[in-house]
Amino acid sequence: MTPDVTKVVATADFLIEVEFSNHEVRQFDMRPYLQYPAFATLKQPGKFLRARVEHGTVVWSDDIDLSPDTLYLRSKPISSADQS
Repeated sequence: MTPDVTKVVATADFLIEVEFSNHEVRQFDMRPYLQYPAFATLKQPGKFLRARVEHGTVVWSDDIDLSPDTLYLRSKPISSADQS
């Protein structure tokens, strides 16, 4: 089962750092998704940076979100809070 998202930080270059409930921190590149109509409005100035966590996933509005499965499976590991 895919862990829930617990924290998200969006960057100006359309990357998001996502922390999951298993303490993994991963980076997800949204740039390839911005070509799709469902995500196109995120290219508007400042809109992408409004990413937040709701119900265990990343959302921008009532209409724009990403599944935790997509975020977890298509992201790259950055670090783990358990590693030192």
